[in-house]
Amino acid sequence: MSNIATLATLSGSDNAADPNWWRQAAVYQIYPRSFSDSNGDGLGDIKGITAKVPYLKELGIDAVWLSPFYPSALADGGYDVDDYRDVDPKLGTLDDFDEMSAALHAAGIKLIADIVPNHSSNRHVWFQEALASPKGSAARDRYIFRDGLGENGELPPSDWDSVFGGPAWERITEPDGTPGQWYMHIFATEQPDLNWSNREIRDDFLKTLRFWSDRGVDGFRVDVAHALTKDLTEPLLSKVELSEANSGTDGFDDGSHPFWDRDAVHDIYVEWREVFNEYNPPRTAVAEAWVHASRRARYASPQGLGQAFNFDLLQADFNADEFREIITRNLAEATETGASSTWVFSNHDVVRHATRYGLPQGDGKHAKGQDGKGWLLAGAPAEELDIELGLRRARAATLLMLAVPGSAYLYQGEELGLQEVTEIRDDERQDPSFFRDRGVQIGRDGCRVPLPWAAEGSSFGFGDGGAHLPQPEWFSRYAVAAQEGIKGSTLEFYREALKLRHELQGAEELQWHETASENVLHFSRPGGWQSVTNFGSEPVELPAGDVLVSSGPLDGAKLPADTTVWIR
Repeated sequence: MSNIATLATLSGSDNAADPNWWRQAAVYQIYPRSFSDSNGDGLGDIKGITAKVPYLKELGIDAVWLSPFYPSALADGGYDVDDYRDVDPKLGTLDDFDEMSAALHAAGIKLIADIVPNHSSNRHVWFQEALASPKGSAARDRYIFRDGLGENGELPPSDWDSVFGGPAWERITEPDGTPGQWYMHIFATEQPDLNWSNREIRDDFLKTLRFWSDRGVDGFRVDVAHALTKDLTEPLLSKVELSEANSGTDGFDDGSHPFWDRDAVHDIYVEWREVFNEYNPPRTAVAEAWVHASRRARYASPQGLGQAFNFDLLQADFNADEFREIITRNLAEATETGASSTWVFSNHDVVRHATRYGLPQGDGKHAKGQDGKGWLLAGAPAEELDIELGLRRARAATLLMLAVPGSAYLYQGEELGLQEVTEIRDDERQDPSFFRDRGVQIGRDGCRVPLPWAAEGSSFGFGDGGAHLPQPEWFSRYAVAAQEGIKGSTLEFYREALKLRHELQGAEELQWHETASENVLHFSRPGGWQSVTNFGSEPVELPAGDVLVSSGPLDGAKLPADTTVWIR
């Protein structure tokens, strides 16, 4: 291990070497380009994050998850990676990264890096070499190239669609100028899929994992972890055949889909786990795997990545029965696999939950897009959004989540109660899903608008040169400066809840209590403290005990609607 990693480990908290630090960690996701801009170019950067470490420490989180910071043309918000072992010059340098890592560790905060293994960018040196090399070359074999169909290869190898809309295949021009082969891209055209059957790809990613681990990275969030291995045995199934095969009770839950959730992907993660275990404490990983619940366990196994996101609460309505079923099932799965559960309501791909909960529930107004990503407002008119209700429910849901055993993943700005930004003109949008599927996908820009730190100024304190996505005037009410020190503000509520969570945490267990109302969830945790949430529309009796924290004002001995309280 390098001196960088050693210093970062030694400068951390007393439990720096605790191999189980991640099991009940509060992890804060930073989308670097929208967090804090240190040099006034309109983009958030690495130095901007370092400058805000005191804020992160005060918030009370255990770890930062850093969305992609690699060199990128931003065809997909940084998930089109030009170089896996460098920092985008627009965001800083490797030295800046090392300083940020050291500052976070000195504050007792772990660092999780996003890694994007399914695809590179089309500017990656490998892909450029593939374009300049002939059919059948070793350079082409790093990606998924196929001859086209039709008399002259003018048709794509299959009629599959990409997640972002349009075909999943793109034809290239050969070095001699003639129309050539097609390459596969599950996502944007600028994101060619890597060929994970190629040993060189596997070895190079092991090198990347060590590169960042040696720089003090404590863990990895694995993008599209369920898509790496593919079976492209010809003839390729058509969209209709795939749809018909997926129409049964279990669909593709047997690992037979040609590119989603194939069993062979776990052979890759066994090798990754061997690398993780070379370090003390072992590096952690969490899979972004939109798979059936019955298939999630293998991603979270101790022999694999160790943890996998469950997006079940994120996809649920604000409903007591749904929450109880999801929590009970996921805790049972975690016990079975030896992993810990993960809980999340918002991230860089979805409409913020303070907005989702303010929309009519259960009518598809906030249905999810393809593969579970890219939540849609689905054309819901503005008058259907109840901002106060949404924030009240978001705070209640978050406090409940923080009481449940497992890791809690928070998204930058949710601690401010930020709503989704919908006031973005078409010519100001950046998300490829909006442009490729216009009229269906509203895109993900609304949750990626730069944070408001100050209540005034051209970018509300984000930076001196404005913001790369437009910030609405109402951001001033949500700014850090407008909430800091204000009792009852969402920011102070998060700080209080996260501080208490640290103090109260015990064994990863909970005990449900029966209640007089089907709209109330009540459970206790080891140590004698309890969480009670009223999902109903009328106040209910509050159990006896001392109130530790509540998501909203209480009504004497009553627990108001859309409110959670911790008591002891």
